[in-house]
Amino acid sequence: MSDSVHLTPLHHVSAVHAAGWHQVLAASMAHDLPGVPPPGPGKVHAQLTKPALDSHRLAWTATGPGGLPVAVAGLRLFTSPGRDRLAELELHVDPAHRRRGTGSRLLSTVVAACRTEKRRSLVVEVPGDSPGEAFCERWGFRRALTLDHLILRLDAPAALAALDEATISEVAPAGHLGYRLTGWTGTVPDELADAFATAKNAMNDMPVGDLDYGSLDWDADRVRTMAQVIAHRGDTLLTLAAVHDDGTMAGYTEILLPHGAPPRAQQYDTAVVPAHRGHGLGLWLKAAMVHRLRAQHPHVVEVETDNAEDNVHMLAVNHKLGFRSYRRTCEFQLDLSAP
Repeated sequence: MSDSVHLTPLHHVSAVHAAGWHQVLAASMAHDLPGVPPPGPGKVHAQLTKPALDSHRLAWTATGPGGLPVAVAGLRLFTSPGRDRLAELELHVDPAHRRRGTGSRLLSTVVAACRTEKRRSLVVEVPGDSPGEAFCERWGFRRALTLDHLILRLDAPAALAALDEATISEVAPAGHLGYRLTGWTGTVPDELADAFATAKNAMNDMPVGDLDYGSLDWDADRVRTMAQVIAHRGDTLLTLAAVHDDGTMAGYTEILLPHGAPPRAQQYDTAVVPAHRGHGLGLWLKAAMVHRLRAQHPHVVEVETDNAEDNVHMLAVNHKLGFRSYRRTCEFQLDLSAP
């Protein structure tokens, strides 16, 4: 790499740093993910500066002549028990500055930081069929998981048909007797916090291929903190839950509305507690969320989600609702336990 390119750790991310990061990210995504809108500058600034849940971040930027950013790298270091051996990488190189060793130099710096922080595993997500796949393989990452990304147009005929089929209403429909829907925006109500935390733990058996991503132990404080972190960065979290007559939370689904009211929402978790599976609750919850979005957030015209390719049940639910595949990404993992 040219000596005129310098790597700088970002101990304090300024608005100028965040703008440069966004510039590199937008150029990288335009090349590798054409048609996928990048997050806005404000979203990038919030991600770089606002606290994350059970983790902290390290960041670096590579600048060329005149101090212009040409590449960026972020490292998320998990701190919760069950994940404190893991780190997650984000690395982008402006396409005009690739194949000059910039990305490799950044990755070397990241790996050194992981070892300093006593991390045993580094995870990164890259677009399918992109230069990132070959880059990871050269560095010794192993392919651990393939994710299918899907889009639902809320005005698509299949989505409208799913609403009719599920007969969404204020009262639990036939076929779901014994369950009722409840929902909230932001932080879970106190009276549901413990039940919600228990339901959250159902995500720990989600199919993840060969990816070692650890496990999480949810409690009421942690679900509250999660919602607060999302609110502090300017996003809105919507949740719908199925509650059984015995007070058990049987399942839930979450949607993230990004700051600035863009037309695309992001699906977060959807889970059904094992004892309540086999009753169609996942489809019921997700169809109800589509209904809620159409009624309360008409600016949202599409929802993006992703599923592991071996998560055949949730893929079937999403396809029934009208989600359609439009791209894929791959999760790679680097073993750092060897010297």
